[in-house]
Amino acid sequence: MREFSAEYLETTRAGMWADSRDALADLELSARERVLDVGCGTGELTRVLREESPAEVVGLDADRSLLASAGSPRLRGDALSLPVADDSFDLVVCQALLVNLPDPAAAVAEFARVSTELVAVVEPNNAAVSVTSSAEPEAALAQRAREIYLQGVSTDATLGADAAGAFESAELTDVTTAQYDHERRIDPPYSERAVEAARRKASGAGLAADRETMLAGDATPEDLDDLREAWRAMGRDVISQMQAEEYHRREVVPFFVTVGTVPE
Repeated sequence: MREFSAEYLETTRAGMWADSRDALADLELSARERVLDVGCGTGELTRVLREESPAEVVGLDADRSLLASAGSPRLRGDALSLPVADDSFDLVVCQALLVNLPDPAAAVAEFARVSTELVAVVEPNNAAVSVTSSAEPEAALAQRAREIYLQGVSTDATLGADAAGAFESAELTDVTTAQYDHERRIDPPYSERAVEAARRKASGAGLAADRETMLAGDATPEDLDDLREAWRAMGRDVISQMQAEEYHRREVVPFFVTVGTVPE
């Protein structure tokens, strides 16, 4: 399983449910009593579940350092071997976890083992992310970088709307899927996080950090060097636009909320 820093999780999930939580309707949160959030990371979804449900919501993650930010109650454990007894919760849920696992169906089956009623997953299609930007080359470069990166990832990072297949393998019933588009915007006045992201573009630091994964696909070192040169030039343009307060960026990540019922 791929590992992520607390900063990465907080940046990519920040504000995800701020505008609308309608896509969570099939989780029937108001009727829950005990909820397990698997792979909770720093607890972005965990906090939403606690706000929307009267249930006891337990965050679980394998990374002790991430769990420190998830609040209590919390458990440390593996998604493929949950450290809880059968039928311990009436809802087991995860966000952006299956896309990072080599065997999503095995995880869903484990979720079904410990749930008496519902299993739900909130998973993106990372190949369908869209970017618009006032820095003209940014959208095309982001798309190219994403394509190369996904070629090198060993898990199904595009799972998204197709997660229902894993539910069928686990013999869950009444499976539903709802789409939720997570929009991230950068507009003036710019946050320090946005300014730092621009600096990383101009230095090529982000692409350098992902180089090993990107080379695991079809890209050559020369391909990445050319991409990084264009990426850095784009980053300098972003910084210039920020200085003039003219930079705008919009990114939309499609998530799919799949819910299934545990057979009696």
